[in-house]
Amino acid sequence: MPGIDAVARTGDGRLVYTGYARPPFGTMAERLFAPFQVEVPAGADLLAIAAGMNPGLSGWMVLAARRKEVGALGTVLVLGATGMSGSLAVQGALALGAERVIAAGRDPVALERLRGAGATTVSLAQDGPDGLEKALAAAVAEAQPGLVLDYLWGPVAEAAFAVLGRGSEADTAYAQIGSLAGPEASLPADLLRGRRIRITGSGIGSVSPEEMLAEAPEVMARFADGSMQVPYTAFPLSRVGEAWAHTGRSRAVVVPD
Repeated sequence: MPGIDAVARTGDGRLVYTGYARPPFGTMAERLFAPFQVEVPAGADLLAIAAGMNPGLSGWMVLAARRKEVGALGTVLVLGATGMSGSLAVQGALALGAERVIAAGRDPVALERLRGAGATTVSLAQDGPDGLEKALAAAVAEAQPGLVLDYLWGPVAEAAFAVLGRGSEADTAYAQIGSLAGPEASLPADLLRGRRIRITGSGIGSVSPEEMLAEAPEVMARFADGSMQVPYTAFPLSRVGEAWAHTGRSRAVVVPD
């Protein structure tokens, strides 16, 4: 049965965020087994919760862990900020009080929207590694990032490594979350020797379900108060094929007919 997560109504009428049922079960059944239940805040846009929780948690987990570790977030760099998950990571960093958020991506429309939300933006629509390095170097010249959220990897990560290796005493945590630009990246040895940097991955397997559930109420609260927003397009179940094929700047959400 397809479906990973969902907003569902319990037998006693409560609205909850749930999902991640054991295969072959999914969330598109008329009735489903809910291995966990997190109550949706009153008045929240249910479709925004359904559309945003999965991509929103990817960056939020890293941001929340870093804030617990060091307190104030300082400067945060998001690579791949114009995708859905990256955009929500930018909004999450701003909501958590980051001093400066640098949003790097290719989509000019999305970059403009993130600039309006308060982020510093940088275009990654550059030719070759030299262009990427130059763009990123200019973006971090004012303040080196204490946290990098990388949804791209590949040559973009290599350009970021080159920029970060240019001498800095900043303590940087680098979180590898996605690989839209490529599954592999070369990591220079002198970067690891030349600055205090910690490179880790974040995703299902490296973050426990219990940790994600602990943060889910806070993420839903951000969708409820509007500090995190996700564009979505709703499709009735009778048009689920269209939802599956949907592309563009919004998330597809399947709702009952």
